Amino acid sequence: MLKTTPLYAVHRAAGARMVDFGGWDMPVHYGSQIEEHRAVRTDAGMFDVSHMRVVDLEGAGARDFLRYALANNVDKLKVPGKALYSCLLTPAGTVIDDLIVYFLHEDFFRLVVNAGTADKDIAWFRTLLAERAPALKLSTREDLAMVAVQGPNARAKVWKALPGSESASAALGPFNAAIHGDAFIARTGYTGEDGFEIVYPAAKVEALWTRLAAEGVRPCGLGARDTLRLEAGMNLYGQDMDEHVSPLESGLAWTIDLKSPRDFVGKAALVANPPQRQLAGLLLTDKGGVLRAHQAVHTAHGDGEITSGTFSPTLQRSIALARLPRAAVAGETVRVVVRDKELAATVVKLPFARNGKVLVQ
Repeated sequence: MLKTTPLYAVHRAAGARMVDFGGWDMPVHYGSQIEEHRAVRTDAGMFDVSHMRVVDLEGAGARDFLRYALANNVDKLKVPGKALYSCLLTPAGTVIDDLIVYFLHEDFFRLVVNAGTADKDIAWFRTLLAERAPALKLSTREDLAMVAVQGPNARAKVWKALPGSESASAALGPFNAAIHGDAFIARTGYTGEDGFEIVYPAAKVEALWTRLAAEGVRPCGLGARDTLRLEAGMNLYGQDMDEHVSPLESGLAWTIDLKSPRDFVGKAALVANPPQRQLAGLLLTDKGGVLRAHQAVHTAHGDGEITSGTFSPTLQRSIALARLPRAAVAGETVRVVVRDKELAATVVKLPFARNGKVLVQ
């Protein structure tokens, strides 16, 4: 039996095409994935991300615990509402999940974890808590839903749909959050565009969705979310990284704090095993195919593999993320095996597009 979000009936009523996404019955599109993608790049779109799990950590010593549990350093979080992107690692230094942690006050942190790994993440946190901080309280917030509103006009439309929220959230910088009534409003996202991710009571989220739609925010499905995040060079768990891969070989070195003296789960393994590969962007230059996950990539330095690939609506070209030998550099030509043919592609620096602009040639 597939799980459903509080917005399931709304998606069905809107004629969304539904698919099994990690055990959740989710909308892949509402008629046109391309139009949904373009709405986010040019105006505003919204995504039901209520399948993601909100987890609250409360109690004295919460910061000390997260210093050890997370690969990024929560000591960077000094102002209430500030957020941090981090990996959750195994002792072997591979990726259990990527998540966002918000600092609310010294004895209260909020985490948002991925849907497909939520149960695994929570079980791992509980194991660590039992070992190191059994007095802390870990709460999974089943009473909360989440809507991402993304695009150049997203914030303005949210302020109209949530009267009074502008005063609370207009001054927010990226990766900061504020509370307005029932809404936890974070200036974060997974599309490469500006906007908010709004944590809202599940019992009220249908009304919020309806108000956003009335302001011209277009409902968008998982299809557009995937092409948008890939254009923005953002990883997808289970494709671009997982429990078999080091974050240092997944374009996530910037989320790993190896400089501070603190210990954290997986640190010793990362230090002992320097990366041999890298995650890079590929832009298809030959015609006759589309870059897809698991296609082999031949380079002058050895072979690699595409982890995520698609046809980019913004670039009108095929693009991909690929795990390549460390020696591969931007501007280099490689060969990708597409349906038994070798097609030329160029290694590029990520992202491909962000804030409505194409960033590669």
